[in-house]
Amino acid sequence: LGFNQHTPRALLPSRLFSRARAMAASPPSSSVTSARVQPGDDEIIYLGFNQDHGCFACGTDVGFRVYNSDPFQLTFARDFGGGIAVAQMLFRCNIQALVGGGPSPQFPPNKVMIWDDHQARMIGELAFRSRVRGLQLRRDRIAVALEHKAYVYNFADLKLLHSVETISNPRGLLALSPGATSTVLACPGLHRGQVRVELYDLRRTKFVPAHESHLACLAVSDDGSRLATASEKGTLIRVFDTADGRQLHELRRGSDKADIHCLSFNRTGELLAVGSDHGTVHVFSVGSSGGDGGASSSATRERAVSSPGGGGDDGGAGAGADSNRHNVPSVLAPLRALLPDWRLTRGVRNYASTEWAFARFRIPDAAFGGSGGGDGRMVVEEEEGEGGGEGVARRHGSVSRASGGGGVPRAGLRVAVGFSQQVPNALCVATSAGGYYVCSFDLARGGECEMTFHKYFGQATRG
Repeated sequence: LGFNQHTPRALLPSRLFSRARAMAASPPSSSVTSARVQPGDDEIIYLGFNQDHGCFACGTDVGFRVYNSDPFQLTFARDFGGGIAVAQMLFRCNIQALVGGGPSPQFPPNKVMIWDDHQARMIGELAFRSRVRGLQLRRDRIAVALEHKAYVYNFADLKLLHSVETISNPRGLLALSPGATSTVLACPGLHRGQVRVELYDLRRTKFVPAHESHLACLAVSDDGSRLATASEKGTLIRVFDTADGRQLHELRRGSDKADIHCLSFNRTGELLAVGSDHGTVHVFSVGSSGGDGGASSSATRERAVSSPGGGGDDGGAGAGADSNRHNVPSVLAPLRALLPDWRLTRGVRNYASTEWAFARFRIPDAAFGGSGGGDGRMVVEEEEGEGGGEGVARRHGSVSRASGGGGVPRAGLRVAVGFSQQVPNALCVATSAGGYYVCSFDLARGGECEMTFHKYFGQATRG
């Protein structure tokens, strides 16, 4: 029996899935199968928060681990003996979707394996003709990105619901709204810098010309009403209304090129966190979400997106009228009030319209870049003086404090960012260098975030 590129190899019974959704993803410690306890035994391949940022998963070259975000705690670890390139959680239940990867993959990279941690076995799989590039879950859907195609399945029985063609998508870009009020999918379109938005509840498709250069990252708010995008240039982030494709914000991360690999909305869609290989996390205020996946706004706005020029990083429409007072305006913003637009070049106009982050966190282990000599462990020492015993990360005697500006690109450094469920103005940050941080920021004044907790979790698992 042969299988085409979207045929599931096994089915996930709906009764089993209904039962699984109600279970907590916290098996007793005796069920933890990983016995590796020495740092350096396993390498971090994947990092990603679950849908509500309450947990994050870490894929390694021998299996995967799941941690509670705040308070930080290892929940469980699974040592398969082979690498896991993607470990997507489904909220806090015992179901994970896994994709093999690394030097010695545990599973073929062209398969999505559905793992039930309660039964400690695979209960379903999806097999494709090419490598799986990306994966997103919600309670009723599973979305898979291949190099040139995206598929959406019903999670209960793995029945194919929809498939779309995309431009080459080696990053596996895919975003799926996790909230129950609407179902919105975002993926690359057929043209460079274009985003395809599927509004499944409204049975509508929108094409958003987000950037002139290739896309680097996508995110959709919890209710599906907002879309955030970044391009390979890494200087601008744009936020759109998914219902009609209107650009609401144009946000500037910095002036230097960066690899943005994390865009994360908070639960209400009012804040957006941006993580990059420069070792910084920027927080922007992007206004409140509509709460209905764009249904209410679309009732009165029927126009399609047809902006010429693709809204590129050095052109396109400026930020929408929804500019938020919390973000820092561009230093050139006063020029727009003093001079008519025709007196300004397009570049000056667009730069003057952008908003800068109102809060920022500098990742201490950015200086490590996830590599270097020695065992890579980070210890916390108490430094006397002002600050009441501030924790200082050191590596072989070197203080790892970030200095000045937004840092410089760190080869291989990847950052996963979530918003704390405990405190509305706190971020949870995990890095591929093995550092985990919780930091807080002033919701009104912004500024530099204050680190309240840090822990080195890389390359060591609980026995």
